Amino acid sequence: MSTLGSASIVAATATAGNNDTDTPGFWGRQTRNQRDLYTQCVISASIGLGAFLAFCILRPKWTELYAARRKRRDAASTLPELPDSFLGWIPVLYRITDEEVLSSAGLDAYVFLSFFRFALKFLSAVFVFTVAIILPLHLRYAGKSGIPGWDDVDNDDDQALTQGWIYTGKGKLKSDPTYLWIYVVFPYVFTGIAVYLLLQETNKIIITRQEYLGSQTSTTDRTIRLSGIPPELRSEDKIKEFIEGLSIGKVDSVTLCRCWQNLDMLVDERMKILRHLERAWAKYIRYQRRHRDDDELPLRRASGRRASVASETATENSHLLGSEDGRVPARSVDKGRPRTRIWYGPLKLRCRSVDAIDYYEEKLRRLDEKIEAARRKEYPPTALAFVTMESIYACQMLVQTIVDPHPMQLLATPAPAPGDVVWKNTYLSRRRRMIQSWSITAIIGFLTIFWSVLLIPLAYLLQPETLRKAVPGLADTLSRHPLFQTLVQSVLPTVTLSLMTVSVPYLYNWLSSLQGMTSRGDVELSVISKNFFFTFFNLFLVFTVFGSATSFYGFWQHLRDAFKDATTIAFALATSLEGFSQFYINLIIFQGLGLLPFRLLEFGSLAMYPIHLLSARTPREYASLSTPPTFSYGLSIPQTILIFIICVVYSVFPSSWLICFWGLVYFSLGNLIYKYQLLYAMDHQQHSTGRAWPMICNRVFIGLVVFQLAMIGVLALRQSITRSVLLVPLLGATVWFTYFFGRTYEPLTKFIALRSIDQNRRNEDSDSSLSPGSAMSPPPGLDRDALSLSLGGRGESILRLRKYANPSLVLPLDGAWIPNSS
Repeated sequence: MSTLGSASIVAATATAGNNDTDTPGFWGRQTRNQRDLYTQCVISASIGLGAFLAFCILRPKWTELYAARRKRRDAASTLPELPDSFLGWIPVLYRITDEEVLSSAGLDAYVFLSFFRFALKFLSAVFVFTVAIILPLHLRYAGKSGIPGWDDVDNDDDQALTQGWIYTGKGKLKSDPTYLWIYVVFPYVFTGIAVYLLLQETNKIIITRQEYLGSQTSTTDRTIRLSGIPPELRSEDKIKEFIEGLSIGKVDSVTLCRCWQNLDMLVDERMKILRHLERAWAKYIRYQRRHRDDDELPLRRASGRRASVASETATENSHLLGSEDGRVPARSVDKGRPRTRIWYGPLKLRCRSVDAIDYYEEKLRRLDEKIEAARRKEYPPTALAFVTMESIYACQMLVQTIVDPHPMQLLATPAPAPGDVVWKNTYLSRRRRMIQSWSITAIIGFLTIFWSVLLIPLAYLLQPETLRKAVPGLADTLSRHPLFQTLVQSVLPTVTLSLMTVSVPYLYNWLSSLQGMTSRGDVELSVISKNFFFTFFNLFLVFTVFGSATSFYGFWQHLRDAFKDATTIAFALATSLEGFSQFYINLIIFQGLGLLPFRLLEFGSLAMYPIHLLSARTPREYASLSTPPTFSYGLSIPQTILIFIICVVYSVFPSSWLICFWGLVYFSLGNLIYKYQLLYAMDHQQHSTGRAWPMICNRVFIGLVVFQLAMIGVLALRQSITRSVLLVPLLGATVWFTYFFGRTYEPLTKFIALRSIDQNRRNEDSDSSLSPGSAMSPPPGLDRDALSLSLGGRGESILRLRKYANPSLVLPLDGAWIPNSS
C-alpha cells in the first residue's frame, strides 16, 4: 500500500461501529452515521480538490517534476505534448491509446492500466443491476436504501431481519422467502460477468504480449537463466557445448556468474570515495548551484585518474599514502583547502589532519588500480549462468523444456534484462538463498499475527462501549470532555494506524530485497504478493470477521465455540460485513476523492525536495534532485485490488449501489491519474514484462471466493439453508476455474509461444565477440536491456548492456565531477 493511500484505512475506522442515535443540531434531526457520511465526503472532496487544483497550477511551472519522464526517456518523447492550460491536459491524456501506452511505457504499465479498464467494465455492469433490481428489492422487502442513517428499520428490527424476516413498509415485519433469492441469483450473475470480462482482458493482454515480445530481437528475449549447474559443467565452453548438444540451437554467448564479491565491494567503496572527493572540491571552491535555462551542469569532468583546478595541477603530489605509518605529508600551498582527519597507528589511536582533496584523490587512484587488477583476476564459478542463444525460437524451446532428469539441476527459466539483474545475489549459494527466503517468509507470518494483535485492541478498545468495560475511569473522563473524547476516539486511532500502515508496506519491500532474488522484477512481484496479503488479511478480514466493537468481549468468550462449529465463522463474516458497510464506503470515498489527487501532486516528492536541496553540496547531488520518482507497482497494485474486492463482496448487500458508485469514481480517477504518472511523470523500469497480470487475476478469484462465502453465510444466517447450499456448486466451480486458469492461461503470460516468434527478423545483437569496453551502448527508445547508471553528464546516463555482464566488470572508472570555479 502506498504512503498516502494507507492512511485512508483509518480515516474510515473512526466512523465504523457508531451508534445510529438521533441528535438534533446544525444538521437537523439526523443520525450520526449520516453526519459521518456527509463529513467524509466534504473532507475527502476538499482535500482532493485542493491537491488537484495545486497540481494544475504547478504542472506547467515545474516540468522537471511533473514531466520528468517525458524529458528524460526517449520512448516517452514520442507522446503528445500536453498543453499548459489549466485543464487542457485531461482530454489529450484521455485520448492516448493503448498502443501508445505500450510503445512508451511497456508491458508492465499496459497491464496495470488494463486492470482499471476491467474494473470499470465490471463495476458499470454491477451498478446497473444494483440500481435497477437489487436496490428496489431491498427497499420493497427490507426497507433498506443502503445509505447509512437513512433506513427506517431500527436496531430491534435488524435482529429480526437476520432471522429471515422482511420489512413491509408499515412498521411490520413478515417472512418472504422469495426476496432471499437475490443472494443466490446475483452471485452467479456477477461471478459470470467477472470471469467473462477477466478472460476477455486476459486474451487481449496475451495477444499483445506475444506480438510485442515475439517481434523483438533484444538480448533479453534470447537469453535463459540456467541454475543448478553441476560442478563438472561450470565453465563457459562446457555449458556452450552442453546446450548445443541438445540440438535446439546455437549459443551466442555464455556468462557464468562467479564470486565477484570482492570486486563489487571495491566498486562500492570507490563510489563513496568519489563522493567525498566531490564534496571536498565543492567546499574548496565554495560551489553553489546557479540557476540556468537548460539542464546542463556548471561542471567539468576530471581527465584521467586525477582532477584538480588548473592553477594547482603542477603542485599536486601523486604519492600521498606512501609512508608505512599511514601519514600524509602536510601541505602548505593553500591554507583554504579543506582538511580531513585520518587515523593510523596501533588500533588506529593516532590521527593527523591532511589535505582532503589530495587524500581522497590518492585513495581514488589506488582503488582504481585495485579494481583494474581485480577485473583481470579469475574468480570461482557459481551454479548460475546466463546463456544467450542466437534466436528467440531456440531460447523459448529451452525454457519450456525439462533439460535434465535430476531434480533441481540445470533448470532453464526466462532471464531478466541485463540491467534488471541483482548481481550481488548471483553468487549466493542455493542453500543460503533458500534459508534467506524461508526465513523472510517466517518473519512475514509472524508479523501477520503481530499486526492482528495490534489492530484488534486499537479497533475495539477505543470505542465507547468496550472502553467503559476496560477502563471505566477513562471513559467517564472522556464523556465529560467531548473534544478530548473526539481526539482519543478518532485522531488517536487514525494517527496510530496511519504510522503502521505507512511503514509496513515499505518494511515488506525491504524484507523482499533480502530474500536473495536474482532480479528486481522478482522482487517487485514478491512485494505485490506480500503487501496484498497484509492489506487483505489484516485490513480486511481482521476488521470484518472480528465484527464491531461491541462484540469484542463476546468474540473472545465464544472463540472456543467458533472453532468447534464452522458455521459460527460464516455467520460472523456475514454479520460483520453488513455492519461494516459504512466503514468501507468511507474508505473508498477517502481513497478516491481524497488521496488519489495527492498521488497526482506527488506530495511526497514536493515535501522532501527542500530537505534534499538543503543537504546537496556537489553537482552530482544537485543533478540527482531532478531525477523523477520511481513508480512502484508493489505499493500500488495491492491497494487497488483491495478496493475492487470490497466492491465485489458488497455487490448484493443493501449498500451495493453506493459502494459500486464510489468504486466507479475511484477507478475512473485512478485510471487517469496513474496513466499520467506512468507516461509523463514517474520513472519505472521494464522488470516483469506484464507478469503481474496472473497475480492480479488470482487475487480477483480470491475476492470472488470471499464474496460467495459471504453470500452463503448471509443465507445461513437467515435460516435459508437450501439456498445457501445452492451456492456451493458456484464456490466449487470458482476454485476449479482458478486451477484451470493457472494451467492454461498463465503459461502464456510467462513464455513466448513459438508461433508468435517472427523468425524472419534478423537478430541485431548477435555479435558474440564483444569486449568489456564495447558491452554498452546508448539504448534506442524503450529498451529492456537499458541500465540506469550515474556516469556523468546530467546526473543519470542510460546505457544499454549488449550482453550479460556484472557492471563492476565493465563500468568506466570516471573521475569526479569538478565544478568550474568561475
